[in-house]
Amino acid sequence: MSDIPACPICHMEHTYPDGELYICPDCGHEWLRVAAAQVEAEQIVRDVNGNVLKSGDSVTVIKDLKVKGASIPLKQGTMIRNIRLIDGDVEHIEGHSDKIQDLVLKVCVLKKA
Repeated sequence: MSDIPACPICHMEHTYPDGELYICPDCGHEWLRVAAAQVEAEQIVRDVNGNVLKSGDSVTVIKDLKVKGASIPLKQGTMIRNIRLIDGDVEHIEGHSDKIQDLVLKVCVLKKA
């Protein structure tokens, strides 16, 4: 895996360094290497398809999940509305479904609705 960050505009990973700049051949965006270090400090949470998730988004469960502490499973296609991102964790989100409250879910089983 390379140290070169993905493009902050189109999020493609085909970027390359050129002197003091990083360049994205997909969208043509150029940015300073110093600015790239600041972008890396920000955490970007992505769903299973690579879409960027933000607090307040809605996501859909892509497979049936057993939920600890609940008598019913979380079925494929269940909508999780108004998600909350967890500070310092890019692999989990918080939310609730219609039947189960206070869920913490891995983003690898979610897709943006």
